[in-house]
Amino acid sequence: MGGGGQQTESSEPAKVYTWEEVQRHCHRSDQWLVIDRKVYNITQWAKRHPGGIRVISHFAGEDATEAFVAFHLDPNFVRKFLKPLLIGELAPTEPSQDQGKNAVLVQDFQALRDRVESEGLLRARPLFFSLYLGHILLLEALALGLLWVWGTSWSLTLLCSLMLATSQAQAGWLQHDYGHLSVCKKSGWNHKLHKFVIGHLKGASANWWNHRHFQHHAKPNVFSKDPDINSLHVFVLGDKQPVEYGIKKLKYMPYHHQHQYFFLSKLLNTFHGFLYRITSTSIEHTKPKDRPLYDLAWSMSFYLRFFCCYYPFFGFFGSVALISFVRFLESHWFVWVTQMSHLPMEMDHERHQDWLTMQLSATCNIEQSTFNDWFSGHLNFQIEHHLFPTMPRHNYHLVAPLVRALCEKHGVPYQVKTLQKGMTDVVRSLKKSGDLWLDAYLHK
Repeated sequence: MGGGGQQTESSEPAKVYTWEEVQRHCHRSDQWLVIDRKVYNITQWAKRHPGGIRVISHFAGEDATEAFVAFHLDPNFVRKFLKPLLIGELAPTEPSQDQGKNAVLVQDFQALRDRVESEGLLRARPLFFSLYLGHILLLEALALGLLWVWGTSWSLTLLCSLMLATSQAQAGWLQHDYGHLSVCKKSGWNHKLHKFVIGHLKGASANWWNHRHFQHHAKPNVFSKDPDINSLHVFVLGDKQPVEYGIKKLKYMPYHHQHQYFFLSKLLNTFHGFLYRITSTSIEHTKPKDRPLYDLAWSMSFYLRFFCCYYPFFGFFGSVALISFVRFLESHWFVWVTQMSHLPMEMDHERHQDWLTMQLSATCNIEQSTFNDWFSGHLNFQIEHHLFPTMPRHNYHLVAPLVRALCEKHGVPYQVKTLQKGMTDVVRSLKKSGDLWLDAYLHK
């Protein structure tokens, strides 16, 4: 039963399994999961999963129903591909939820999702995203035109850098929209436009982004499953990891000063990010169009365009300095916006929570305003985005009151902060974690 999971049509009654049996199949070489009470053996197929092997493997031995619905534009269409993997179903005596999850909360959230779909909140407005792309291209054109008309004085070069950093940051939010399939009705068009925006407008890899980002959404702030909190021993995060490091006497860095060297780390991030954008590859996609070389071609088209535009003004080394400075500014923008909604929140090892509870424990919102919406690409509504990852961003504010009401009903904390508090909490959380590490390192 741990093999390929192939099954042919048969008149024999479906096999039934208990949750205990399903949960035993949670290893890399033996993976089962449950969707809508149906049991699937994904051991071999996981390698061909379009979203990568890791994101689906994170749900091995678990109920993946909520994640399955959240990530796919048309779950009914995708279910057709699951048929060969079907090996049975849960026994009638088994609950629909595993790990003691709150069945009422799960059902209420499904009812909310049904309402969201019926009210059309998962449908995008093409004009919104067309204008958004237009303002990015306009910033690019104005930055170049500035130099053509008025020259390359220090003040104009700085202004050009700020405009390019702004366009890059905003392109980052736009590629995020396409990557989540939240713009076009057809997945294929989202994928094509995603490659254009992240590749040609930003010089990064769509495969790399998909591989990492969907894992983050599947298991946010879960150690060993969310790559966004894999700090490669540079930082210790949350309340538990610092104590674990301290008890083991691990001191890769002076962690009690991490809230200070966090600012300096952006210099390294700029160089590392530059290399990652042009060399990042993923071998977990099998379609030819998703091969790393295809992504590399898109990424290189960005740098070719950039140097063709700015070489006449600054030469080769000057152009390298310009793009490095732009990346430095953009890196700060990106890190502060993304981390203020996650870094101060709970971080733990796998706890097998239901979808709503898991997402709310790992995310918080930043107050809505016209500036905050634009500045963060509407990721100030991080809660709604995590609950409904395929929802177009211009509808987050419409679903937010419904989510808040559901959270109040079930006693799930729904946090909203000011932009200033969100940013200062990043530093506070790093200092708190560093102090926990130091205490454990010295006294435990």
